[in-house]
Amino acid sequence: MSAEAYEKLAQALDSLPGGFPRTESGVELQILQRVFSPEEVLVGCNLTGNSETIDDIAGRINLSREEIEERLKGMLRRGIIWGSRKDGVSLFRLAPFIVGLYEEQWDVMDHELAHLCEQYFDEGGAAGIMRPDPALQRIVPAQRALKTEHILPYDDVKSLFLQAKWFQVRDCICRRQLDLVGERKCDFPLKVCLSFSMVDRPVTPTTISQEEALKILDEVEEIGLVHSVSNIARGYYYVCNCCGCCCFFLTGITELGIENSVAKANYYAVVDPERCTACGICEQRCQVNAVSVEEVAITDLAKCIGCGLCVTGCPDEAVRLSLRADAEIIQPLETYKDWEMQRLRNRGLLEQEG
Repeated sequence: MSAEAYEKLAQALDSLPGGFPRTESGVELQILQRVFSPEEVLVGCNLTGNSETIDDIAGRINLSREEIEERLKGMLRRGIIWGSRKDGVSLFRLAPFIVGLYEEQWDVMDHELAHLCEQYFDEGGAAGIMRPDPALQRIVPAQRALKTEHILPYDDVKSLFLQAKWFQVRDCICRRQLDLVGERKCDFPLKVCLSFSMVDRPVTPTTISQEEALKILDEVEEIGLVHSVSNIARGYYYVCNCCGCCCFFLTGITELGIENSVAKANYYAVVDPERCTACGICEQRCQVNAVSVEEVAITDLAKCIGCGLCVTGCPDEAVRLSLRADAEIIQPLETYKDWEMQRLRNRGLLEQEG
């Protein structure tokens, strides 16, 4: 029964908007066996992308309500499913593989799981997740690259941080995985993955203060990491700080050639040739190889993701971010639910999802 349950769970994950593409080797089933215990998978494979009550879920599982509730709450604590409350009632749903249960393995990722995930990504899992539109994540420009009055409301991460009441920082799962398989190509720090909430939450070993979160936001811009968030206008709750050699979405561009693996910011870099001294710092800082230096720096606008790292790193103030023309602006979908519906529609799954 467990083997069938893992197969059913893999199919359920692939039916979610983010997808969980199957591979010829079936390595994805080995990943699920590491993440979900045999007891958990019997419940997990009966979850969907819709938030449901325990009673709804219990109607599909031959277990007592008490057993199901216990397993759901344990899975929720480990972040491998998602939960919410409506009118005082607990609701549960299946978490996507990415962004979702995969990132929750940051503190249990070991050599074996890291190799399984690398194999899965190499065998088409990464490309299959990244190719559909809309992209899972979008780029947010470096906060110091734009004046406040010029930044689009949904890009103003610093403003959100100033309103938030709870923060945490965790290891970047991408760099941690590559450390374990011995293939990391950079020395960027691990502990830079930021989450935040507009309501107070319990203090945990990963909880940090608002001051510390703002400091990390500044520090990652200083060292040359790219901010990316969920590809929605409101309701996002994390900021990834990515490099082009390790991080899932940027390697979609740099290694797989998938230009839409992450949604670009609505800005592009403009170089002032009169100020540029061809020092090469912008070329070094660009995580997607969009800048080259000849007599002056040259930006490939087709590759530029609007992150602003060239702006914040230029010692001569020779680069600025310019807002794209109105016809080129792509506003992110408003909420995660909107994003899910559009992604399902684009994948031809909306009717199946019902």
